[in-house]
Amino acid sequence: MTDILFGQSYYLHFDPKLWEAMQPYPPLGTMIAASMMRAKGYAVALFDAMLAKSEEAWAHALDQHQPTYAIIYEDNFNYLSKMCLLNMREAAFKMIDMARQRGCLAIVCGSDATDHAEAYLAAGAHYVLLGEGEETLVELFDHLSLADGLLAAAQCAEIAGLAYHAPEGPRRNVRRPAMRGIDVLPFPAWDLIDVDRYRQIWVERHGYYSMNMVTTRGCPYHCNWCAKPIWGQRYNSRSPESVAQELKWLKETYQPDHIWFVDDIMGLKPGWWQDFATQVEALEAHVPFKCLSRADLIVRDTTNVHALRRAGCDIVWIGAESGSQKILNAMEKGTAVTQIYEAARQLHQAGIKVGFFLQFGYPGETREDIEKTLQMVRDCHPDDVGMSVSYPLPGTKFYENVKLQLGDKQNWTDSADLAMMYQGPFTTAFYRQLHIVLHKEFRSRRSWLTLRHVALHPRQWRPGHIREAVAALYRLLTLPAARRQLNQLATRPHEGVAPLPHMSLAEASRPSPQQD
Repeated sequence: MTDILFGQSYYLHFDPKLWEAMQPYPPLGTMIAASMMRAKGYAVALFDAMLAKSEEAWAHALDQHQPTYAIIYEDNFNYLSKMCLLNMREAAFKMIDMARQRGCLAIVCGSDATDHAEAYLAAGAHYVLLGEGEETLVELFDHLSLADGLLAAAQCAEIAGLAYHAPEGPRRNVRRPAMRGIDVLPFPAWDLIDVDRYRQIWVERHGYYSMNMVTTRGCPYHCNWCAKPIWGQRYNSRSPESVAQELKWLKETYQPDHIWFVDDIMGLKPGWWQDFATQVEALEAHVPFKCLSRADLIVRDTTNVHALRRAGCDIVWIGAESGSQKILNAMEKGTAVTQIYEAARQLHQAGIKVGFFLQFGYPGETREDIEKTLQMVRDCHPDDVGMSVSYPLPGTKFYENVKLQLGDKQNWTDSADLAMMYQGPFTTAFYRQLHIVLHKEFRSRRSWLTLRHVALHPRQWRPGHIREAVAALYRLLTLPAARRQLNQLATRPHEGVAPLPHMSLAEASRPSPQQD
């Protein structure tokens, strides 16, 4: 008998762009929760939606394991879960209904469920865990183990971080403080994951196998567009010793070729990178990895880049956002454009690749600001780029300042949506075309740099370079037309919404009445 079936509702198959990219990672947050409840003595199983074709696979898992409790525990370390994509929300609602049809008690935890607990309760969930879920889950099960069925509302009222059904309607209890000593958490339950299937997909598609790890929880910075429904402004870090030990365990147990550290910001604490590199060297735990950081953190200490290299870092993704200081200031990003340039220079000099996250469409952004961002990409020569548009999510100052402009659509359907959901500087069509222009220019430049290098080193020539040359030529030939279309779209007015004046930077940055 299985006491608890854990699952999550992020189906890669429901996100066409990422399904095509096919770089899947299993749900770490779900795996940690499963490991924790197993340590408490419960018989657990795990349904991994990442590679499933539809919710019918969840129904099969329910029938196979016949659990008493079905817990849809979203991976809080997957940034797409924080974006609350509509395809995944609808999948979660179906999964809740399937669990209830089979007599299971349904519990939900995640970013979207925290923001919209009432909607999840209305969809059939018996309980919603608000924010960070582990400690609330343990306390809920302590009560459930002594009860015959559902808890009375009075019992639920005693559990911090819980949303539930009360006679007067859905109710939210006070949030539970975030965990501080996270070294005590068990390693994720990798034995509940089909590791061989992930390995096969990665090797067939990319020639290597990548696994994921996490070293921190949360982010203390105040970017006013960033939603933080799980940890708020809290930031807690594992010790370098604990992380190095897990890295060594993964290396010895599963032999990954690569690691993605999925933290919002890795190595924020002064000296953390240096200590981590020392621990990795002592344990001989080196595995090439990618991580996320900020430009100001990279350049604040001249030993950081060296420590990253010592630890085995392959690429650092930087939340660059914009090449316009005006826009960075409006976002309250806390970084300078000069720091982005310097961070990229230092990392490249050390032999570490650089990725840029870029965000367009913030209130007050002009074509001049966009061109500054495109020029920053040309100047800094990042090894990869990712583009998004400003996305208003509940709980952010940005959301409060644009919510009167929001229409019926308040979430993207999938990660390729790029819909402008408020009256931003330009239309949705413009930003989708900007995505095309950015990537045509970036990919063609990267290809020519590669081909030039191969031309100077003929022994590195491979048949795939011919395809790359043809693709680069196509991008360059079609780029002028793509730019002309972008210029035409820049003059097109917003459609389907009542005309409102564009927000100035001062208006976009003013304090929200709901902010502390």
